[in-house]
Amino acid sequence: MTTIVLAAQAAQGGNGMSMIIMIVAMFAIMYFFMIRPQQKQRKEIQKFQNSLTEGTPVVIGGGIYGTVKRIDLTTNQVEVEIAKGVVIRVDRNAVYKDAAATSTQA
Repeated sequence: MTTIVLAAQAAQGGNGMSMIIMIVAMFAIMYFFMIRPQQKQRKEIQKFQNSLTEGTPVVIGGGIYGTVKRIDLTTNQVEVEIAKGVVIRVDRNAVYKDAAATSTQA
């Protein structure tokens, strides 16, 4: 009977360490499958936003396609023509994708 109790206590002692290893592994998996890809995607979007030029076809936040007409660096705003003669002004951070690159992927 004593050996069974000692064996059970030994098993419980090792269980705490394996639980810590399991939690660390869970956080590592979450980092590599969720957080890291989002950071990489955000860096790509930021790089694209910084390289905007006039005439670039873009997709803005609400899914609206248009062409960059003017970039105001002082206010960080971009004027986007969404139809002939219709120009809207949006924040540079609202521009997400190159519309030309998205249409070729489909």
